[in-house]
This record gives sequence, structure tokens and C-alpha cells, in this order.
Amino acid sequence: MSASLLEIVDLGDGEIVLQRADDDSEPLVVIRFSEESRLYLMDNGLEVAKAMIQAGLQAAAVIAEQGEMEVEASSEAPRVLH
Repeated sequence: MSASLLEIVDLGDGEIVLQRADDDSEPLVVIRFSEESRLYLMDNGLEVAKAMIQAGLQAAAVIAEQGEMEVEASSEAPRVLH
């Protein structure tokens, strides 16, 4: 993903999106709350969506880091003892 500025936008219809601030391309993430969920969350849907996005980004970073460690471990040549 490029290093562009991202924004979280509440579309007002139960959808909250994460999108690039500098273009009109398709949103990167769409969170859609049902009517029942919106009633339960009251006016806190945006805060919940922010927490969900943050947790997703943190999980993606951990997964990427684990993948890098696996690549580094597998790229080391096996040692041969004589």
C-alpha cells in the first residue's frame, strides 16, 4: 500500500469507510453496521469502527512481521559439520 494519507469517513447510513484522502478510488475498508447494531451502539459507531480498523492494522503488521521472520529463517544456508 502506498504511503498516502488515509481518512475514516462516516457515510451516515451505517457505513464507515477507510479511504485514501487524495483520490476517489474504492474504499480500502468498509464497515457496515446493521440497524440493530446502530441502536445498540447509539452514537459510538465511529469510535467502534476506529477501534476495529486499528486492531486490523495491528494484526496485519504482526502477520507481516512473522512472515518476514519465516523468510529470513528459511533463507539461511544449512550448516554442515565436517
